[in-house]
Amino acid sequence: MKRPFEVTILGWLFIVTGVAGLVFHLVGRPVDRWTILIAAIGVIAAVGGVFLLLGRSWARWLLLAWLVFHVVVGAFDSGSKALAHVVLLTVVGYFLLGSAAAKYFQSARTGRVK
Repeated sequence: MKRPFEVTILGWLFIVTGVAGLVFHLVGRPVDRWTILIAAIGVIAAVGGVFLLLGRSWARWLLLAWLVFHVVVGAFDSGSKALAHVVLLTVVGYFLLGSAAAKYFQSARTGRVK
């Protein structure tokens, strides 16, 4: 089965977001105790995006967990940030768990991804 367009777009968005976040937090800033954690969060997004493009079902769950983490972190900062991440989580969840994506990831499990 061919990869759904939505999965392709989301995969690349997570790759770009992860790499951009990694570069933003590592370049021109002093290294402190949070740097490794923040860098790992960026790496998780990029790795999840790559494996999403490769048709690995676990990657969509990783990326949804990544977004849930951002909802929680946003809630500690402000309600509007948490709400924005909830909306993003809902939209991404719809596309990653919807019927086209479910069929794609199911066929990836059986080795028939193109």
